[in-house]
Order: sequence, then structure tokens, then C-alpha cells
Amino acid sequence: MKPALFSYRDPRTLEEALELLAEHGDEASLLAGGQSLVPLLNLRLARPSVLIDVNRIPGLDGIEVREDRLRVGALVRAAGLERHTDVASALPVVREALRYVAHPQIRNRTTIGGNLAHADPAAELPAIVAALDGTVTLVSRGGQREVSWRDFFRGMLTTARRPDEMVAWVELPRPPGLRLTFLEVARRHGDFALAGACVGLSAENGTVADARIALIGVGGTPVRVPAAEESLIGGPLDAEGLREMEARVRDAAKPIDDVHASADYRRALVAVLARRGAAKLAEGSDA
Repeated sequence: MKPALFSYRDPRTLEEALELLAEHGDEASLLAGGQSLVPLLNLRLARPSVLIDVNRIPGLDGIEVREDRLRVGALVRAAGLERHTDVASALPVVREALRYVAHPQIRNRTTIGGNLAHADPAAELPAIVAALDGTVTLVSRGGQREVSWRDFFRGMLTTARRPDEMVAWVELPRPPGLRLTFLEVARRHGDFALAGACVGLSAENGTVADARIALIGVGGTPVRVPAAEESLIGGPLDAEGLREMEARVRDAAKPIDDVHASADYRRALVAVLARRGAAKLAEGSDA
């Protein structure tokens, strides 16, 4: 398999890359890690007339761990974020989730910006962004704009990024006291998830003060479940509360049937994963 003919551009500054995007718009594709784009090119499912390689642009591969948030540049590799010791201390769920992403060889090339921009509904990182109410910053020749995760993810493989924009970085808030975990099930390790759940909890004096539940594999975008979150907040994290939360997750999930699993299986699976995540977080807490 070979891609269709395209013109290759190798900008060395962000300004140059944005000029190329402004010039070519929908006819251009950005090449970062290439783990999604290159197979699409080879299958001729993507046929850009211009390929803009952004790998050599400085300033987009930084990781900043702040007291209230984590900021990750678009060109940070998944493996680099996974192995970053300060990130592991500040937001352990990031490492936990990234270890589900494909295999080490893939994570060595996959970029955070590319992962988010591809917007695969089974991808792990978007669930973390959703659970933490993260934002994605998009840049163009006209400036930059910060987009909430709800507005950024529009549908399956679809985002709010305009043809003249590229992802610059993502910011993940660090709510005080919130502990998170991530669970998923795939047919084999490294395969796309059949379904997954990112669950976050904080507790005060034996009562759940905050709850976050974000699902993957059960919709075209990451799915937050406010009804399930609200069922936990204000009460103890006991067996009854977990059963109620599980039922609300099951009701909220809207998966589809495909060759890998039925909608009913995914709906049941993601509810169990959410309950297991909450129970895991409850261990050792005062909730």
C-alpha cells in the first residue's frame, strides 16, 4: 500500500507552520507521531495535497506541572508523559491510562496533540481530559483560543479544530483532594478499548465531596455522566451508593453494536468498570 502523491513541507517555526495551514487549509494534513495518519495515508483514506511535518518545531514539547494544573505540549510523546516522574506524582491517573495505549513502540511516537486531534472515541487520554474538565489550546495565524473539552470533541474523529489551526497544548486542572483511576477492557492488550472509565473521587469526613465519571467506547466522544456523579456526592461510598452509580452509568451509556462487541455488552461493561473504579478509590479513603 502506498499513499497518494502529496507535497511535503518541513517548517522549523510555529509561525511557518501556521502560514502553511492558512495557505492550504483543508488540503493539508499535519504530521506529528503519524501513528494514525500514516496508516490512513497508506490506505488512501486520507489524501492531503500537502503534508506539514511539525516534529521539528521548538516549544511544543514541554511539560509544566503547576500546583493547580498540568500543561502538556502537543508534541510531547505519550511515552515521555508516561515516564515523567513529576506527572506521576501530580496526576498518577495519566500514567495509569497511558499504559493502556497500544504498545511501547507506538507510545514512543504518539504525540499528545495528535492523540487528541484524532478524537478516537476509544482513546484513553480524552477521558482524562473530560474527567478533569480540561481545555485544549488551538493556535492559528490569527491568534489562539482555549476550548473546553466539551466543545473540542464534536463527534467520532471530529473536533472543533479549524483547517487553519493546530493543537498547541492541553491543560488538565488538579482539583484539591481529587483522586482518579482509569480502567478499560480490550480484546487483547494494546488493542482499542471496547470500553473504559475514568473515575475521580474526593471525600471529606466520610462523605463524597466530588465525583467525576468519564467514559470511552460508548459514544462518539468522551462521555461524562452527571447523574451518576450526583448520586455519589453528599453520601458515603457504600454498597448501595455504588449500585446506584452503576445503574446510572448503564442508563447513560449509548454504545452501538459492531463486530467487536454488542451495545448491550459495552453498556454493562462500562458500568462495571465505573463501579470498580469507584470501589478502588474508596479503599484507603475516609469515604
